[in-house]
Amino acid sequence: MSLSRRGFLNGLVGCSLAASPLVTPVAFAAAPWDTRLVVIILRGGADGLDVVQPYGDANLASLRRSLSVGPERGASDLDGFFSLHPALAPLMPMWARGQLGFAHAVSTPYRDKRSHFDGQDLLEAGTDRLDDGVRDGWLNRMLQVLPGVQADTAYAIGLGQLQVLHGSAPVANWSPEADLTISPQARQLLDLVMERDPALHAAMAEAQVLDEDRGDMGDLNKQMRVLRRGDAQHVQVAEFAAKRLRADARIAAFSLNGWDTHRLQESSLNRALGRLSDTLLTLEKNLAETWKRTAVIAMTEFGRTARENGTRGTDHGTGGLAVLAGGALRGGRVIGDWPGLSEADLYARRDLMPTRDVRAHAAWMMRAATGLERSVLERTIFPGLDMGDDPGLLL
Repeated sequence: MSLSRRGFLNGLVGCSLAASPLVTPVAFAAAPWDTRLVVIILRGGADGLDVVQPYGDANLASLRRSLSVGPERGASDLDGFFSLHPALAPLMPMWARGQLGFAHAVSTPYRDKRSHFDGQDLLEAGTDRLDDGVRDGWLNRMLQVLPGVQADTAYAIGLGQLQVLHGSAPVANWSPEADLTISPQARQLLDLVMERDPALHAAMAEAQVLDEDRGDMGDLNKQMRVLRRGDAQHVQVAEFAAKRLRADARIAAFSLNGWDTHRLQESSLNRALGRLSDTLLTLEKNLAETWKRTAVIAMTEFGRTARENGTRGTDHGTGGLAVLAGGALRGGRVIGDWPGLSEADLYARRDLMPTRDVRAHAAWMMRAATGLERSVLERTIFPGLDMGDDPGLLL
C-alpha cells in the first residue's frame, strides 16, 4: 500500500512524535546502461531569477531593488544576458568546460495554489495533474520499463526512498546518520500549519536550514568532529552517491533543502547555493573518470515571484529554473525561450511565465541516457507530456 504525502499528513495526529532521525534520504538503482543520471530535488521553490539572473532584461532591476543583479554586483556573466549568482562562482570553471548549464522559465504543470506539498507531489510523481491515481515516481516508472534492472546493495537507514523513486522497481536506500530532537512527523506538521503564513513559514524554513547545518547541539564532541572533517550532510550524500555511481548504480536521487526564501533572501539563498555548489563539486571530484558519463538535473517544485517582497525576499511563484551538470552534458548555455519581465509578460502579472515543461528536459535527458522511446516517455514516464523539440542536452 502506497501513501501520499497528503494521506500521511491526514493521519498525522495519531502518530507518535517521539524523536527519530530527520534526514534527507538518497536512493539508488543499478541499471544496464552506462550513463549515470543524478536527480536533485531543490525543496522549497528555488528562485531561478536570482540563481541565473536575466540582467539583460531591462525590467529586472526595478523588480529586484535589494537583490544582487548582474555582473556589476558580483555575479558572473554567462552570455551577455544572463549572469550567475555570486554564490555559484566556484562552478564557473565547470561552465567554461561545457559541463554546467541551465534551463530557464520552466515549471511543472502545477499552477496558482503554490503549495509546497502539492507542488512537490506533482514534481516527483511526474504527472500533469494532482490526484490522478498515480502513486509511484517518474524515475521508478522509468526503471519499470527498462530490462535488466536490479537493486543495488540495500541500505535501510533513515527515512527510506524519495517519492520520485518510489514504485515497484527495485531501489536501494541510504541516509547519512543524524540524531535530531524533532521527528519527521512533527516537522511535516509544522510545515503544514505554517505554510499559509509567509512570515512563520520563512522563519521555520530558516530554522530548519540552520538546524541541518549545525547538527545535533546535544552532542558537542560529535559536532566538533563533523566540523573538523568538513563532512556536512550534503557533502556526505554526494560522496556516497559518487561511490555507488562509480560501481553498479546508474541512478541517484536526493534532495537539498533551504530554498524557501520569503525573507532576507540574500543570506538564505547564499547558504542554499553554497550547498548546491559543494554538492556538484563533490560529485565531480569523487566520480573521477565516471563524471564524463554523468548527467545531473536539479529541479524545484516552482519558482518565486518576479518582484521582491517587503522583507527582502520573494514569495511562491510559477516559472523557475532547472540546473544541469555533468561531464556528459552539452552545457555552457542557458536553454529556453525567454518570456520577458514586463508586467504584461508575467504569469498572473506576478511570476515568471513558464515557456517549457521542466519534465521535457528530464525526459530528453533520460532518452539520451537510456534510449527509451519518446512515446514511452510521454505516455508512461510523464503522462500528459509533450516533449517538444530535442534540446540536445547530452553529448
